[in-house]
Amino acid sequence: MNIILLSGGSGKRLWPLSNDIRSKQFIKIFQAPGGSHESMVQRVYRQIRSADPEARVIIATSKSQVSVIHNQLGEEVGISVEPCRRDTFPAIALASAYLADIQKIDPEETVVVCPVDPYVEADYFEALKALDRQAAREKAKLVLMGMEPTYPSEKYGYIIPGDRLPVSSVRAFREKPGKREAEEFIAQGALWNAGVFAYKLKYMLQKAHDMTGSSDYRYLFDHYENLEKISFDYAVAEKEKQLQVMRFEGQWKDLGTWNTFTEAMEENSIGEAILNETCRNVHVINELDVPILAMGMQDVVISASPEGILVSDKEQSSYIKPYVDKINQQIMFAEKSWGSFRVLDAGDESLTIKVTLNPGHRMNYHSHRNRDEVWVVIKGTGRTRVDGAERNIRAGDVITMAAESRHTVAASTELQMIEVQLGRDISVQDKQKYDDDYDLRKS
Repeated sequence: MNIILLSGGSGKRLWPLSNDIRSKQFIKIFQAPGGSHESMVQRVYRQIRSADPEARVIIATSKSQVSVIHNQLGEEVGISVEPCRRDTFPAIALASAYLADIQKIDPEETVVVCPVDPYVEADYFEALKALDRQAAREKAKLVLMGMEPTYPSEKYGYIIPGDRLPVSSVRAFREKPGKREAEEFIAQGALWNAGVFAYKLKYMLQKAHDMTGSSDYRYLFDHYENLEKISFDYAVAEKEKQLQVMRFEGQWKDLGTWNTFTEAMEENSIGEAILNETCRNVHVINELDVPILAMGMQDVVISASPEGILVSDKEQSSYIKPYVDKINQQIMFAEKSWGSFRVLDAGDESLTIKVTLNPGHRMNYHSHRNRDEVWVVIKGTGRTRVDGAERNIRAGDVITMAAESRHTVAASTELQMIEVQLGRDISVQDKQKYDDDYDLRKS
């Protein structure tokens, strides 16, 4: 199978764990084999590999998510990078061109597209393989997967099949109707459109050419910010006359709010938390190094991170967005391709960060124009390079870097440092990268 996983958007409905960089699919709440925790993207990727070890997986995502994807899935995973956010049609067109021009996939091959963040089990991935086989038969230009609706939601598209067979022609398709119209569609036997579909690669390349003037990957990438910002459902699915739908009756959950997110948790708390015996249906996710104690609470979610603390009734948690929109602060935690960082303190002319580098990884060779930096190693071993001078480092060592000095660090073991940034204009944009092929791990 060729699979395009859509990993877009920023997250505010799962604040304080989600932000402009860390969307819900990167939050680690699911129990993984071996007893650790894994994120949605890690879980789905593992499930795909289990269902089809030979599957070619491409993740369509924004530049801001590339580092965390590499952190969680490794450097070898295929990524179609969107230069900016332009909705699902441009993302799918670009990823399809990536398959054709970069991966050299035959246009006659089939492609399955699905979101990266549903909560599903093994039968879902068997259904993806069936969807792929159905698209290969070319009895329709586009084959959708339809889910049985549980209520008249206004956030899903609706597919009205021609009959009750497992695979049916589509009589009508309507994207995100109002509640009354959704009720009428459900009465007619409509299915939810979950954003899962399959097509021959040549079909999408033609659609890209028709709507943008080209199906060439380099052209689409270079002109991406000028492409129409439109969803695939509005641009293609609603207008396509040769549509089929395949029913899926297995478990499928869209974990878009804290209420639904906690339903997928297999434990009541993650992190340091104590719930007394009078708590009922309470879930705690604590990423801070302080304990949380909950007593006598019911139907509540408590979430704590460097970004803030949420204490909410689960039903009310779905109305979080307008309140979070009023909160204006810098990103306090992020995963990078080399590890992660957490902001410990932010002053007017200083920023203190805890940096963790994974074994065998390194930062880019870079400099800053407007700030000095000091690294204090608190755990592990590694090697630094500052303006060409190299040294081995270990716990207790201090490395100083004046503004405009070129520097990098590589980890031999897990390496933890306290980084202090000093300057009047501290900004994430103040970074100049340099080519550097030298392997710092060599002593």
